[in-house]
Amino acid sequence: MGMYINIGNSSFQRARNSEYVDKSGLIAVVNQTLNTERSFSCVTRCRRFGKSMAAKMLCAYYDQSCDSRKLFEDLEISQSPSYEQHLNQYPVIYLDITNFTTRDINQTEIVMLIQKEVKEEISFFYPDVITSPDDDLMAVLTKTADHYKVKFIMIIDEWDAICRETNGNSDAMDKYVNLLRRLFKGSNSSQVFAGVYMTGILPIKKYNTQSALNNFTEYTMINPGRMSSFFGFTKAETQMLAAKYGMNFSDLEKWYDGYQMGDEPSIFNPNSVMSALHDNFCQSYWSSTGAFDTVSDYIKMNYKGLKDDVIALLSGSKAKVNTTKFGNDMAAVRNRDDVLTVLIHLGYLSYDRETNECFVPNYEVAGELRKMLSGR
Repeated sequence: MGMYINIGNSSFQRARNSEYVDKSGLIAVVNQTLNTERSFSCVTRCRRFGKSMAAKMLCAYYDQSCDSRKLFEDLEISQSPSYEQHLNQYPVIYLDITNFTTRDINQTEIVMLIQKEVKEEISFFYPDVITSPDDDLMAVLTKTADHYKVKFIMIIDEWDAICRETNGNSDAMDKYVNLLRRLFKGSNSSQVFAGVYMTGILPIKKYNTQSALNNFTEYTMINPGRMSSFFGFTKAETQMLAAKYGMNFSDLEKWYDGYQMGDEPSIFNPNSVMSALHDNFCQSYWSSTGAFDTVSDYIKMNYKGLKDDVIALLSGSKAKVNTTKFGNDMAAVRNRDDVLTVLIHLGYLSYDRETNECFVPNYEVAGELRKMLSGR
């Protein structure tokens, strides 16, 4: 078991040892994409909405170095026709990008460090591959896949941490995007990877109007597609939990519901629901991000009337928003629509795709926005 390759299933085992709401249906959706033209997926949702949990679940399911049958045999995925076909069948590369952004290194060195450490681990697990010191990560992966006749599953958690945390450092951002393009848009990508699953908060950065990785299928807070029911807890799931723990469902609904996700009209913040069940009390469990600190400055200065807009939203109104122009780059927030779009991706606003309107979803978020307006 390595730090990046075949990390095992212990993290998902911890989840199963806790109160676990079955989201394994996500695996069946991903299975349908493997070794197809849609085998690269980017699933983005706001903080504390189960991104890392999903990534660890996928690692446990695909990782060939462990036996995860007992972890999944009572879950929804076990009823899928694809269950046996892919269970523990792949070498898995798992990267949590925050493990690199939180180190005390120059931001421009992050990409070099990612490549160095993953290459070292590949050489350890696949020692028979002849590589050159000049080989980059993709070259090493290509030689390994060819020599051992394997295809990798790659899972990247917090894929956008560099994009969010580099404080406008365009050099670091561009190097990172170029690494991803080298890995996933090259002529050998389909020979190296059976599937790629990236998750984070922001969708993939755009250059002009096109995604930097336009071969990825994206699922977002604005357009979750077939992933909508996996973005948080559904109404039925939350009702079940409320009954089990003896809590008033209407309280949980007022505090943590309000997110419209594609075909799901009612999605709850899962972390907050679980925290409230543990404490037997509804309150705010929200934690802000550096990305929110960036856009909150625009709101406080009433940029383009944004403070007035937020005050109106807190009064129960809705606001029209054009979500198509934002380039998914925190260093390129240029107008009112960009700020509102960021707030949707961060979970501070919900979005109605039928009317192209945004609104404040619930008590928890409303309280956080009021704190921001009051300067606390």
